[in-house]
Amino acid sequence: MNEALAAELAEEDQRIRRPHSSDGEYVTVLNIEETMQHARIDVANTDRLREIVREHGWPGASLVGQEASHAAWLLVQHADRQLDFQRETLPLLQRAADEGEAKPAHVAYLTDRIRMAEGRYQSYGTQIGDIRNGTAIPWPIEDAENVDHRRRDVGLEPLADYLGSFVSPRRSA
Repeated sequence: MNEALAAELAEEDQRIRRPHSSDGEYVTVLNIEETMQHARIDVANTDRLREIVREHGWPGASLVGQEASHAAWLLVQHADRQLDFQRETLPLLQRAADEGEAKPAHVAYLTDRIRMAEGRYQSYGTQIGDIRNGTAIPWPIEDAENVDHRRRDVGLEPLADYLGSFVSPRRSA
């Protein structure tokens, strides 16, 4: 296992997504400077992950461990300003999941993230389009009547349970 690479990946994405207030609560409204700083960090993180992927392929569990592989997925999941890289990475992540090096659920999240960015319906219901009156509204879902079957196949909870979790503290994906 590449310990140095694992340590690097494990830290970066969530560093800017950790609680910002003194009481440990997430601050959901950022000022413009904080928003711009987050954007710069996301781009820099994506650029670094792009280098890692070119050198090593997808950083799967055997290369960097489960925690760092999860962190790599978070980095690509949050690479919204580099959709080309998300598209490039999806088949690598899929291959890693097929080989037991990554989680199938991560493939589902990235698939939906890409589809949403392209203005298409999502497949797994992982992306939230809005929250109205405390209720999470998913981005439109293709073949919505079968979404729970697809979610189960990749190890995700039923859509209703997932949507219900959005009334509690903010999720990181």
